[in-house]
Amino acid sequence: MALPNPYIKFGEKYPEILKNFEEIGKKCHELGPLGPKSRRLVKLGMAIGITSKGAIKSQTRKALQDGFSPDEIRHAALLALTTIGLPSMVAAFGWIEEALSE
Repeated sequence: MALPNPYIKFGEKYPEILKNFEEIGKKCHELGPLGPKSRRLVKLGMAIGITSKGAIKSQTRKALQDGFSPDEIRHAALLALTTIGLPSMVAAFGWIEEALSE
């Protein structure tokens, strides 16, 4: 999976910060009792909650790699309806569809 260009550029300019960021992310994953699939759904849900196009698409691609079906990923977006509202949920759904079709 190719990394987004802004992420690459940031890492070129601030390699130590990016290295530390990636290490703390890894530690956060290792420290809790949740398994990989549960953690992926949490990350996707948070991305949907903040309506971040880049994060939603990234987490969708990662969810596919982790073995989630497109319908399971769509269901995660649908569950956001009553929490974040129709417009934000529909936007997230659209970005998920974009990532699924890539």
